[in-house]
Amino acid sequence: MTERGAGMATDIAEQPEVYGKLLEAPSVAAIEQVARAIAERRPKHVVFTARGTSDHAALYAAYLTEIRLGIPAGLASPSAITVYGARPDFSEALVVGVSQSGGSPDLTEVLKIAREQGALTLAVTNNAGSLLNQTAELTVDVAAGHERAVAATKTYTAELLALLLLVEAVKGGGTVPAEERAALAELPALAARTLEDETPAQLADRYRFAGRVVTTGRGYAYPTAREAALKLMETSYLAALAFSGADLLHGPLAMADPDVPVLAVLGTGPGSTAMADVLHRLGERRADVVTIGSGQVAEASARLAVPAVDERYAALLDILPLQRLALAIALGRGENPDAPRGLKKVTETL
Repeated sequence: MTERGAGMATDIAEQPEVYGKLLEAPSVAAIEQVARAIAERRPKHVVFTARGTSDHAALYAAYLTEIRLGIPAGLASPSAITVYGARPDFSEALVVGVSQSGGSPDLTEVLKIAREQGALTLAVTNNAGSLLNQTAELTVDVAAGHERAVAATKTYTAELLALLLLVEAVKGGGTVPAEERAALAELPALAARTLEDETPAQLADRYRFAGRVVTTGRGYAYPTAREAALKLMETSYLAALAFSGADLLHGPLAMADPDVPVLAVLGTGPGSTAMADVLHRLGERRADVVTIGSGQVAEASARLAVPAVDERYAALLDILPLQRLALAIALGRGENPDAPRGLKKVTETL
């Protein structure tokens, strides 16, 4: 019998290798070809459609699109199309379906209708033969390989990196700039170094019996906070609530106390600076704060350390110790994170 959590542990450990493969010349060239097609169409806005973990990758891409390209971006509500029969005018839009499996019928239907309504459509998946890929005009293969555990880890970060490369290639007129590629080439080694830290296992012992957890972050770090919460819920059945740092101050802060761990994803740059007041307010409430980032914070009781990188890249490193934390807490609770109860790898929704 396979040891509990062995699949998820292996998937997590393979992420530096996945980064390296996506950064190889053939993979980058394929993404640049898609970027050129997008640049030629000059979309006025970008709409992402996704579910679950991929929804968090899409949110990251929405931040990239607005900040790096200056194009309005948002996440679609598939039910508007699949349940209510809406037919929005997508004539000047790029509609992007993000899905590890490419097997969810509602995402495929969104791309189908969007294409009929005049959109340029793109599928970003880990399954080149999926129906989502067949429906879209353009495709990006995140090339993460087979994922053993039900909980997505390496496919999530592969989506992040593929979407980052795509946005930077669009910004570069169809080519990822040489300086960008040189900086990104450091990611595999930085990811491997991050995964060597044993702090997640130590914190898992501390939070093994936690009743609930709050995760928070701003900007590029917010999708990481949401993904961390999902990983804790689906592997450990731990009630995890994710809030942007700004939203946390608008009410949910009231539930912060020493018995509710707060995982604060800081990243670097403006997003990290914007979290300063959040951390101060949490400190006033004597919350048990664990920061995820490259620097020490006075209000924190513990830190999951990651190397300091450009804020856009931080999402590719910050999630790694949080994945390991979710895995360790699940095992500490006697659960099997490879096969969470009631879940399967491909979830089909309409």
